[in-house]
Amino acid sequence: MYSTLRNLLFRLDPEVSHEFSLDMLGAAERLKLLELFIAAPAYNPVEVMGLRFPNPVGLAAGLDKNGDYFNALGALGFGFVEIGTVTPRPQPGNPQPRLFRIPEREAIINRMGFNNKGVDHLVDQVRKRRYQGILGINIGKNATTPVENAADDYLIGMRKVYAHADYITVNVSSPNTPGLRDLQFGDSLNRLLETLKKEQLALQQAHQRYVPVAVKIAPDMDDIAIAQVAAALTEQGMDGVIATNTTIGREGVEGCPNSEEAGGLSGLPVRDKSTRVIAGLHSQVGGKLPIIGVGGISDGPSAIEKIKAGASLVQIYSGFIYRGPAVITEVANAIAQMEK
Repeated sequence: MYSTLRNLLFRLDPEVSHEFSLDMLGAAERLKLLELFIAAPAYNPVEVMGLRFPNPVGLAAGLDKNGDYFNALGALGFGFVEIGTVTPRPQPGNPQPRLFRIPEREAIINRMGFNNKGVDHLVDQVRKRRYQGILGINIGKNATTPVENAADDYLIGMRKVYAHADYITVNVSSPNTPGLRDLQFGDSLNRLLETLKKEQLALQQAHQRYVPVAVKIAPDMDDIAIAQVAAALTEQGMDGVIATNTTIGREGVEGCPNSEEAGGLSGLPVRDKSTRVIAGLHSQVGGKLPIIGVGGISDGPSAIEKIKAGASLVQIYSGFIYRGPAVITEVANAIAQMEK
């Protein structure tokens, strides 16, 4: 059934299709229709970052930037949903068109540019929470904020969402905000993480509640860069790492329509890159730093691949677009069977 619906949706402009699909999903959840069609995945709780996840399959950030639809998305069976990336101030993002499908490779290119309604809107939406799973909030910097002042934006975001998030993700790896990826390396990364850790501990005291902080990194790193990032994350006491964001490479989509569009590539072509980074991180940090694996997960085997490489949890984005809600149950059940 989903394949027929997808064929109809794919006739629309990708961004129009995105908004229409989420609106319909939200309406179905409010009318309590989703439970009539969705098969619940296996209950397979896992403890990661001090949190108890109902199952290890999550929705990656980017699909619901503003927190408008997470209740509906969570009702599809995700063990956790990550909303955002959200910035301190609303911003329109990059000019359209900025979202491109490559169906023959089950891939997507986006150069959205953190288009969102701002953190205050997201917090207002999260106050209406019905979703009982784990909710992550992904924070970023405004495009107009100089990179040297990026920490100010992350601090604003952290302070605003802390009371409402189960965990917070620091996005330093989107290729669509100029200069952002420079924050992943060297002194820039260490200074940012040190600042955020200090604020996290201050907020813990203020709220009498510890909210874990994870950092989302890019797949376009060599082994030396992976080792340096792993060292910084552990030394600064981060609670987790999400590997990985979209790639700036175009391996696997060469010659396809839309393949030369600027932006980050997600979907099946990033699968191996993401798994390589996960394995590299795991070899450096062992069990000291939980890894959330994302990139090219479209079925049970591709999810198990991430778990075997060292991930404790997985997230889906493009696979959800191409395969529909059934992929959530398939992946959750595959991991549950693997762990028996």
